[in-house]
Amino acid sequence: MKEEKQRLARLKRLEKIRAIAKQTAAVEAAQAESTLTQLRSLSERTRQMASDYASRREAADGASLRQLGRFVVGLQALSRTTDGDALRAQSIADAKQRELAEAERRRAAIEERAELQARLIAKASEQPVLTSRKGSGTDLD
Repeated sequence: MKEEKQRLARLKRLEKIRAIAKQTAAVEAAQAESTLTQLRSLSERTRQMASDYASRREAADGASLRQLGRFVVGLQALSRTTDGDALRAQSIADAKQRELAEAERRRAAIEERAELQARLIAKASEQPVLTSRKGSGTDLD
């Protein structure tokens, strides 16, 4: 009986550790999703700026036009770089979501084992129900 209670205590500690691991995974997943959202927003804003500047036609001279062209090319390059960063952030966010799901599965498995152990301990500690002695003879008596 003592071993059973020690096992339950160990399972409860392990369940707490798994809950903390799940919480950590949830925080990391949320941070990854936040980074992804920021990068997507930055990419879209940069792309929009490049488009807006590319459509400008009011350059005063050739030097202004060339400078505007270089600026637009720079913005487009920045947009492509940010798109790549967003793709990497998407991969990281997906991996963090998978880690979160795995952490939850591990926590739930330990929780089930702890509940089973608690039920076994409770069942073992119950006093057996004493029933009356069966009479001798047959029902025809």
